[in-house]
Amino acid sequence: MDRNRSVKKLVILSMLGAIAYVLMVTIRVPVVLFLKYEPKDVIIAIGGFLYGPLASALVSLLVSLLEMVTVSETGPIGCLMNFISTCSFACTAAFIYKKKRSLSGAIWGLLAGSVSMIGLMLLWNWLVTPLYMGIPRSGVEPLLLPAFLPFNALKAGLNTAFTLLLYKPLVTALRRSGLVSGTGNSHAPTKGSRLGLFLCAAALLATCILLLLVWRGVL
Repeated sequence: MDRNRSVKKLVILSMLGAIAYVLMVTIRVPVVLFLKYEPKDVIIAIGGFLYGPLASALVSLLVSLLEMVTVSETGPIGCLMNFISTCSFACTAAFIYKKKRSLSGAIWGLLAGSVSMIGLMLLWNWLVTPLYMGIPRSGVEPLLLPAFLPFNALKAGLNTAFTLLLYKPLVTALRRSGLVSGTGNSHAPTKGSRLGLFLCAAALLATCILLLLVWRGVL
């Protein structure tokens, strides 16, 4: 039984890693400077909700390495930055959700993951960006607030909205296929709370998309 469960877990994580990689390759939305939004963190966060923060870290490492050797133009530095960005969001969210497997736990986890990613990426962009932009650190500092901060805030908002919208349908599909068993969550949300969550996530997604369009000069 334990071996069968381990095989199912490996299959699901491999599948989620493949989906995350495909999304990263096919959906790369330019935002500002060399920064692009890719929805791979959403799938990795869902994997963490299913199997914990270590699963998120392993899938993140795999996808970051594959990105480095296939489509990335920033080499090992970009791989490191991608890994830190994804883990700060997905692993933090999964860690909190593991402690409190409920709707509120998921929301607080995603919020904490967003704050963690925004803060860490500001620090790491300040530390590392000069290395691959070929400019002094003093040249990067003026970009932190007008470029890196809003980009990571926008990325966190999109990741949070997509995760909230996709987690339940994806897990339901996996359960019906027999790949995932019930989580044993005794705090299942009511229909009213699920509707409220859907509306809030949809509003957040619409807001982030509108801001992205404004930022890109489309609107």
